[in-house]
Amino acid sequence: MTYEEALARLTSHGQEHLLKYYEELNHEEKEVLLGQIADLDFSLLELIGDGAKQNEKGKLEPLGALTLAEIEEKKDMYEKAGLEAIQAGKVGAVLLAGGQGTRLGLDKPKGMLNVGVHKELYLFEQLVSNLLEVVKKAGAWIPFFIMTSEKNNEDTTRFFEEHNYFGYNREYIYFFIQEMAPSVDYDGKIYMEDKYKLSVSPNGNGGWFSSLAKAGLLDKMKELGIEWLNTFAVDNVLQKIADPVFVGATLEAGCVCGAKVVAKADPNEKVGVLCLEDGKPSIVEYYEMTDEMIHSRDAEGKLLYNYGMILNYLFEVKTLSKIVNESLPVHIVEKKIPFINENGKLVKPEEPNGYKFETLILDMIHMMDNCLSYEVDRSREFAPIKNRTGVDSLESAREMMKKNGIDF
Repeated sequence: MTYEEALARLTSHGQEHLLKYYEELNHEEKEVLLGQIADLDFSLLELIGDGAKQNEKGKLEPLGALTLAEIEEKKDMYEKAGLEAIQAGKVGAVLLAGGQGTRLGLDKPKGMLNVGVHKELYLFEQLVSNLLEVVKKAGAWIPFFIMTSEKNNEDTTRFFEEHNYFGYNREYIYFFIQEMAPSVDYDGKIYMEDKYKLSVSPNGNGGWFSSLAKAGLLDKMKELGIEWLNTFAVDNVLQKIADPVFVGATLEAGCVCGAKVVAKADPNEKVGVLCLEDGKPSIVEYYEMTDEMIHSRDAEGKLLYNYGMILNYLFEVKTLSKIVNESLPVHIVEKKIPFINENGKLVKPEEPNGYKFETLILDMIHMMDNCLSYEVDRSREFAPIKNRTGVDSLESAREMMKKNGIDF
């Protein structure tokens, strides 16, 4: 894109301020800026007329789960079916690791967090160790796709390389970069974080499959014969990955999607809940639930909206390929956004000063015809690290690691 083309494009959307420092830039910086302008999706800016708001839900109804007891009854059968699928090369794993560990005081990718006490043990390392357990059991390598972002890709790839991929076979690891979205002020003007850089951030975990496709990895999956992808979050240190029992149960149920869930610790636990929306699987966030929904119970006294998500899904690739070009709802989120002011100086605000745009993986569930709700034992599979201390923190995760016999 030339300067003239960029100016014309920006002027038509009232964003010509992005070229304010163009003449001060060197050749490389100009190329970076023009490339970002060429990639801008201006349709996002049309969404902020009413500011940050919740997307409306349809008719919500409870959805049960394949319970721990039911899974235990058929565990051998499920595991056999899952291992056969893994051994046939039909299962891949996708780690969502596009974010930074800022809330944990880490100015690096979250997966670089040291969760060890007596020795160094990184979050990335423990997740790879969890996946290696299945590799050893199956006697087959599982293709491992790792989503990074523009902000952490270099750090992430170097970290894996420096640690020899934590013992995983490099030939089966594929990094890909998450797509980005611009950050704007309350009037819809795009912020700049440097004189040659727009302020952009990862476009939310809902963009993982389109980002994977954009990276050209759909052809690689087709070549490898992958039919299922287990997609999971980076921050749960107990995450079981490509769990053959989960894979087998989803296959046996004839579903195109599976979701691991935990029984809520109490009615007000702040977790998204798997339910039905207009007859299709959906996830309702805790802040979208009414008091009646939160406290409703069945005849046996069990919560009707009882199963919380842990961000561990199994998706059929064929179904994902059909919906990859369909639009996910865009969530407009109010955030504190660093920016350069009219004097070209970087400002780090202490209060929210604009919006970021995100798509969420939970919205993909509603695009599926069905979804197996699969209960797991919270004490064995759910130790998220979102805060420094307290609930869902490094402290609480270490307690759970100790209970699970992990050497750290």
